[in-house]
Amino acid sequence: SRINSAEAETPVGVSRETVEIIALAQKIQADSKGAFNLCLAPVSKLWDFKEEIVPDKKEISEALKNVDYGGIEISDSHINLKGREIDLGAIAKGYIADEITEYFKSEGVKSGIVNLGGNISVFGREYTVGIQSPLDEDKISAKIKLRDKSAVTSGIYQRSFTQKGEFYHHIIDTSTGFPVNNTLASVTIIGKSSMDCDALSTCCMLLGLQEGLSLIDEMQGYEAVFIEKDGKISLSKGIYMENNEILFK
Repeated sequence: SRINSAEAETPVGVSRETVEIIALAQKIQADSKGAFNLCLAPVSKLWDFKEEIVPDKKEISEALKNVDYGGIEISDSHINLKGREIDLGAIAKGYIADEITEYFKSEGVKSGIVNLGGNISVFGREYTVGIQSPLDEDKISAKIKLRDKSAVTSGIYQRSFTQKGEFYHHIIDTSTGFPVNNTLASVTIIGKSSMDCDALSTCCMLLGLQEGLSLIDEMQGYEAVFIEKDGKISLSKGIYMENNEILFK
């Protein structure tokens, strides 16, 4: 809030954690060629999925003029947004899951599972985690055994509504200002860091199946489960599926 409300060209003193989160968001931004956009706040704040408010197209068009993510200045203790506004909704919950996990460990907890709704972090022993079907919330599309890893899912089926026959969800296309429209219904990323997985799951939803797969396959330590709107499941190169269970190669 302090960063977004600062006057243009004014550096704002922030914590190490804030610098870390914004720096990672910038890296994902670069890797995705802007599909993931840290500076989408002018657009995202126009949408209200609780009250089911669809912004006016002119409002969105005007807001899109202020989402250029280039030029943000970061130092060890200050951020200068150069008059922009940031939205950390696609990365902050993953950071929180990581911090809660580390807190439990520091307090002597031997094993546990942190569930923040779409962000799962497990430690200490093996847990079986289910990936909810985006087509039927009472069903599981697949399950996977994890130890000291996170699984984070982004999808079009949780924060959404239908109005005048049009379906709207909360994953906003940075080029149009409207919900992204591709074949994907959900993406689950598996890796060590819940924060990284959080950002990458959103990023892959925005990129679509083929570009999303290419991005994950080029990265070390991360795997992905893509579920399309017709229920088809595609996997990154380091995992395979057998009897509804995802296994590591």
